[in-house]
Amino acid sequence: MTNREIFKLGELFCGPGGLAYAAKCSKLKDQSGKEYLIEHAWATDCDESTCNTYAHNICGGDNRTVICADIRKIKLSKITSLAKINALAFGFPCNDFSTVGEQRGVHGSFGPLYQYGIDVLNECRPKWFLAENVGGLRSANQGNAFGVILKKMYDSGYSIYPHYYSFDNYGVPQARRRIIIVGIRNDFDFEFRIPSSELYSGIDVSCKTALECPPIQKDAFNHEITKQSSVVVQRLKYIKFGQNAFTAKLPQHLRLNVKGAKISQIYKRLDPKKPAYTLTGSGGGGTHMYHWTENRALTNRERARIQTFPDDYRFFGSKEEVRRQIGMAVPCRGAQVVFEAILKTFAKVDYPYIAANLMSMRH
Repeated sequence: MTNREIFKLGELFCGPGGLAYAAKCSKLKDQSGKEYLIEHAWATDCDESTCNTYAHNICGGDNRTVICADIRKIKLSKITSLAKINALAFGFPCNDFSTVGEQRGVHGSFGPLYQYGIDVLNECRPKWFLAENVGGLRSANQGNAFGVILKKMYDSGYSIYPHYYSFDNYGVPQARRRIIIVGIRNDFDFEFRIPSSELYSGIDVSCKTALECPPIQKDAFNHEITKQSSVVVQRLKYIKFGQNAFTAKLPQHLRLNVKGAKISQIYKRLDPKKPAYTLTGSGGGGTHMYHWTENRALTNRERARIQTFPDDYRFFGSKEEVRRQIGMAVPCRGAQVVFEAILKTFAKVDYPYIAANLMSMRH
């Protein structure tokens, strides 16, 4: 009888590895000494620099199990045949569910991509899965998209446990809110419970602590300082903690002539005593997240700290490609909380939990 249960993880839309790194760090021993852990099996993403980042950090540079391809243009069997899996993770693209965009939902170009996760569930029958998306998923298509996706997961033979997580409540120095759906195959007598945030209530999640304790080494990977134009520097001098270009008192020549953006995060400074606001991977000038006292945008390494990647986690690609990777990732520390709860569920180890506040569906 083996004293280890290893979950072999397949991953769709893997990004730079926020979920994968969290899974890799998630380990558990039950009272009998049996180990529960998660190991990489295969992953896929459509972006080359992102796949290079993933392979370097998760696979030790070996890219043979990382397929770089548009999932719409490749047979799933080419991916699933790489290795047998019994766990699946997929942060299906959020472009059509985000409240920032048109919110076309399942009718958009990216919205239907969740179906590839359903296809893998039906083909590989993993013991459990974790799916992630933005909070806007709940309201896309007049609220119908979320129900459609959950029903398909349920019909694939899984008990479904969705929850809207506020990651700053779980030790992440960022006010980042995401839906995470955990599914457990319905022939197992396990019930997943949403992990409580009470264990993390004493953690300092201020962005100042995150970026300064310990200090980032000057020669750290991806830590190049952005050179700001003189106009941006002058504008930032008038913006105080937590203010943006529209809430600060700017002289006329430094104001932005942008309509419909007054509640945005454009040229918004961090408040050092609070978690960072939500970090993004796209957007033009003024959306790069700004230091609370220094008149500059954060470096990519600082952004990675906000996303709880370790300082030796190396991102590949151009500066803007790296920025996009970091902004699109799932915060490692937040994802680890959920992965560890899954392991505890299978190990039948008790942990503090809360009642689900979304549409749980149990067989």
